[in-house]
Amino acid sequence: MASRIASGLLRRRAGSTLGLLRSYTHVRNYSSQLSALIPATSQCSKLTRRSYYTPNASPYQVWSRSFASDNGDSFEAVVPFMGESVTDGTIATFLKKPGDRVEADEPIAQIETDKVTIDVASPEAGVIEKFIVSEGDTVTPGTKVAVISKSAQPAETHVAPSEEATPKESSPPKVEEKPKAEVKAPKVEPPKTQPPKPSTAPPKTSPSEPQLPPKERERRVPMPRLRKRIANRLKDSQNTFAMLTTFNEVDMTNLMKLRSDYKDEFVTKHGVKLGLMSCFVKAAVSALQNQPIVNAVIDGDDIIYRDYVDVSVAVGTSKGLVVPVIRDADTMNFADIEKGINNLAKKATEGALSIDDMAGGTFTISNGGVYGSLISTPIINPPQSAILGMHSIVQRPVVVNGDILARPMMYLALTYDHRLIDGREAVFFLRRIKDVVEDPRRLLLDI
Repeated sequence: MASRIASGLLRRRAGSTLGLLRSYTHVRNYSSQLSALIPATSQCSKLTRRSYYTPNASPYQVWSRSFASDNGDSFEAVVPFMGESVTDGTIATFLKKPGDRVEADEPIAQIETDKVTIDVASPEAGVIEKFIVSEGDTVTPGTKVAVISKSAQPAETHVAPSEEATPKESSPPKVEEKPKAEVKAPKVEPPKTQPPKPSTAPPKTSPSEPQLPPKERERRVPMPRLRKRIANRLKDSQNTFAMLTTFNEVDMTNLMKLRSDYKDEFVTKHGVKLGLMSCFVKAAVSALQNQPIVNAVIDGDDIIYRDYVDVSVAVGTSKGLVVPVIRDADTMNFADIEKGINNLAKKATEGALSIDDMAGGTFTISNGGVYGSLISTPIINPPQSAILGMHSIVQRPVVVNGDILARPMMYLALTYDHRLIDGREAVFFLRRIKDVVEDPRRLLLDI
């Protein structure tokens, strides 16, 4: 019995082994036939590694070339995604010209939106054949901007000889034509030049008409898109809000002494300088927590109270005023706020601010004192309800404990929406900032 079972097992193993050998032979023969049909090229080796084969004229290969033409030599640079709240932009300037060589991810054009400037980059290296759009055109995400060729050569060496040859050939006929025109001109010009002389005389004799400067001394340029957006928002703010401004002055003696005493240790530990702005942000956070109505906003017939504080910091750039946001300022310390301000200021100067950097914000601080402003009435940044204006620090005589002393003083201005915020809350808000700045120890003790 045992011998029968053993012989049966041996037969089954032999049969399975024979089947495997036959299948291996079949696969080997098939692979040899397939290798004879397919040329041994790099393209086929890539295809076989992907376990499928498509001929050269396969539609899959044409579809797989992103931004490429049928021959695979040229591709297109398109407008990138500009943010959820931005639907279009304007071609501000071209950083390259046709015939220039560009590398992968190198900017070739700039698009100006309502909030930021966005670069259009080349997806691959090549030479620009042509631009499909022009400066001033309005474009949307996905719009084709330029056609770039991989194999073309820069056109600088071919343009120079043609430019040198054309002026040499065209200059002699111009010299011959000028004397002919000069001979005919004296016969016709005298009667034409005489009438303008009496026509220009009457305006000089009439003292009542103002003498306007000539048009040649004026320049007319299109308004940048960012400046248009700023103008519209500021005018909408004036038309929408019932704006009222309250003022106060703050003695900066203690805060400046605190900064002077610990600035070196602060830089050593945190790697960033201790500025005055971080203290005003912390003071604003404390004031907003004491007067939450200033952090609220009107939405139709409702009032929305925000239990978080996102402080917008106004930054002036060469292209206009931008207002990036410090997120969750109520959870930050002095070092985090200083790092955030420095990062946003650097990005604003370089024009690298994104839509997310400026979206939102519950309260704005504008420091006009860095430009020397003594006092001003800032305009509310919609849809917020208030804005704090800081100004320059000036030594002024003040009365301290009955004595007249020279102290570094700063005027503060709070512009608020009087529809939502009463004068009482606005004054209490500004008083809280004054108390905290004049005695920073209040922040530590929360009093």
